[in-house]
Amino acid sequence: MQAVEVLRQTVRQQDNASGSIGYSTWIFIASVLMAVALLYVWSHIHMTELDYQIARELSSREQLVEEQAKLKLEMATMKSPQRIETIAREKLQMTYPERQQVILLK
Repeated sequence: MQAVEVLRQTVRQQDNASGSIGYSTWIFIASVLMAVALLYVWSHIHMTELDYQIARELSSREQLVEEQAKLKLEMATMKSPQRIETIAREKLQMTYPERQQVILLK
């Protein structure tokens, strides 16, 4: 009987020892799962921030393209020969040269 009692005590000690190891294992697994969940949430938040930043940059690009088109149109009107002729006649009081003022070079 004594041998059976010693065997039972040994089994109880092993159960107690494995129980404490089990708790630490569960805590470790829970910690890993929490870390993975936090990483997942952080990555989604980061992706959302990047999406907003991309949207802002695309909007800014569209505004710059519109401004460039307006500036090209303004440059074309500034270079127009009719505008330059009007400024030369009205502001600078220039006239076309007469025939005797024209010299042809060969």
